[in-house]
Amino acid sequence: MTTPSALDRPTGVPFIRRLAARSVLLPALALSLLPPRRLRAVLSLARRGATPASTSQAAAARDAMCAASLRCAGPRGCLPRSLGAALLCRLRGTWPTWCTGVRVVPPFTAHAWIEAEGRPVAEGLPDGYFTRLMVVAPVSRTDP
Repeated sequence: MTTPSALDRPTGVPFIRRLAARSVLLPALALSLLPPRRLRAVLSLARRGATPASTSQAAAARDAMCAASLRCAGPRGCLPRSLGAALLCRLRGTWPTWCTGVRVVPPFTAHAWIEAEGRPVAEGLPDGYFTRLMVVAPVSRTDP
């Protein structure tokens, strides 16, 4: 769970974005308690009708989650942070690629994050650092 510390919370997030982030915080925390199969099903429903999020949209949502909650900004807040950021994007009609995975080189670490335009958003780690285990990507026009 390599993430910024609580002291690295983004500053300058507008009040309305922090308020929106707070509105999705409780649902994100509730979703984080679901078993993986149910979580994937709920997120798959949530993404319907949304367009893919741009990197700037996804980064703004992630920053808002970190600004709204110390838990999300902390090193163990990756799951509610990523879920909240995805839900926040969805409120604006977009959907990032939501991912969970692991780092397989010692020490073993689980992590959840969002991606946009094929790259992790604001993780500060190189592409491919984590191995994806579960992915909920935006629905493309060619998907059934």
